[in-house]
Amino acid sequence: MKGFRLTLAVALLSASAALAADATVAHVYDSQLSSAEHEIVPLVQAMPDSAFGFAPNDGAFTNVRTFAQQAKHVASVLYMVSAAAMRQKPPVDLGQGENGPDSVATKAQVVKFLEDAFAYAHKAVNSLTEKNQGEPVKPPFKGAPDMARGELCILAISHTMDHYGQMVVYARMNRVVPPASR
Repeated sequence: MKGFRLTLAVALLSASAALAADATVAHVYDSQLSSAEHEIVPLVQAMPDSAFGFAPNDGAFTNVRTFAQQAKHVASVLYMVSAAAMRQKPPVDLGQGENGPDSVATKAQVVKFLEDAFAYAHKAVNSLTEKNQGEPVKPPFKGAPDMARGELCILAISHTMDHYGQMVVYARMNRVVPPASR
């Protein structure tokens, strides 16, 4: 029995060491970005084409973005903060402000724009290291003070989840159960 316990202990320590070796700064950020991606992209895909123009309009919902505009906004901000974190210009036309280009109009185009934005954001978070995550960079927002590269990547994740919550409400108002809730 002692041999079994020793073998088990060695196996557990080896597994822990392997996990710790994989837990780079980039891996930690990337796993969180992947979690956000796996929530919002399937939600956008699940919303029917006919509801992409939906926006509630009563009470506190007056003058809010449509479902499609929410998705395009998330994608645009992903591009903006990811580019800033890598000290680059966004690789695509983002239109005016934070709302995405007008040329992205159909459901298929919106889904692709969002998926491509996540792919670019993954490049940004995977460029982070223990050493460079705290480096100050110029954020893409007018008048904002410099931010750490890692802080911009956290913003990409938290901003996405903020809008995911809003978009879940829109989906449920259209009788769509979010894939994450199924």
